[in-house]
Amino acid sequence: MNVRRLIPAAALAGAVALGATTLTACAGAGAAGGGADGKLDVMASFYPLQFLAERIGKDHVKVATLTKPGVEPHDLEITPKQTGRLGEADVVLYLKSLQPAVDKAVAQSGVKNVVDAATLTPLEVHGTSGHDHGADADHPEEGHGDEHGHSHGEAAEDPHVWLDPVKYAEVAKGVGAALEKADPGHAADYRKNTGELVAQLTALNTEFEDGLKNTATRTFITTHAAFGYLAERYGLDQEGISGVDPESEPSPARMKDLQAVAKKENVSTVFFETLASDKTAKSLASDTGLKTDVLDPLEGITDKSQGADYFEVMRSNLKNLQKALGTK
Repeated sequence: MNVRRLIPAAALAGAVALGATTLTACAGAGAAGGGADGKLDVMASFYPLQFLAERIGKDHVKVATLTKPGVEPHDLEITPKQTGRLGEADVVLYLKSLQPAVDKAVAQSGVKNVVDAATLTPLEVHGTSGHDHGADADHPEEGHGDEHGHSHGEAAEDPHVWLDPVKYAEVAKGVGAALEKADPGHAADYRKNTGELVAQLTALNTEFEDGLKNTATRTFITTHAAFGYLAERYGLDQEGISGVDPESEPSPARMKDLQAVAKKENVSTVFFETLASDKTAKSLASDTGLKTDVLDPLEGITDKSQGADYFEVMRSNLKNLQKALGTK
């Protein structure tokens, strides 16, 4: 004989309520901590922001980047798959104006937690020359264009803030605050990790200050005019062969100007970068009898990079600058 055990109505109601509470708690945990693995899903537009998210988020985040290693960020095109992935992220980190395709995709993504790094530290306009940020005194109508090719009347702001450790630290603080807001359950960890990273960047700034204090020349020539903030921070003069696009071809007049600058300022080295062709740098170096070396704008890390992460590559940049500028 089958015996049916009756469950009291009150007990049954309690079990249902408990189950509902458990489901709600699980859903809440997933919302606060990102996906099913409990981690905050962060999408970074390119390496410098990916690095910050990984260093600050550590085990609490899952970080992906739109710009794969070896891809020149300025030329990035977004695939439909990436656009869809972007819309699923809990937090999106990007730097407006650096990558037009990303700007468009972010605007269409509908993501709630979007952080524009350009709002976290003041941006400035830097020309291809560190000597003159405006028109020449003798030829006011012939002001240098900025690295985007605009005249200074309509110059765009320089986005390369991560190459100045002080400004990069300001961006780090903003990224940390954004992660705290998106995932308040781990706010204390994000705050602690941000503090540690800022301290490391402060120490790096001191290394650059001390390392570039006494040099034979203050001028450096580079194919990619990405080092305006770095030059300004440490009292150097950047002379860019091309502008913000490292693949653009300089005019014959610009090459002639640089030959004169190299001679006048005792420049020994023409810098090129790992993600772009060294053809122009080698051409100028050959015409002027100069050496070539790498100055990495740190827009991505590859197996050709002089270091495995931001700090290692920045220290390689420092050594290469010291060698080129003639550290005393």
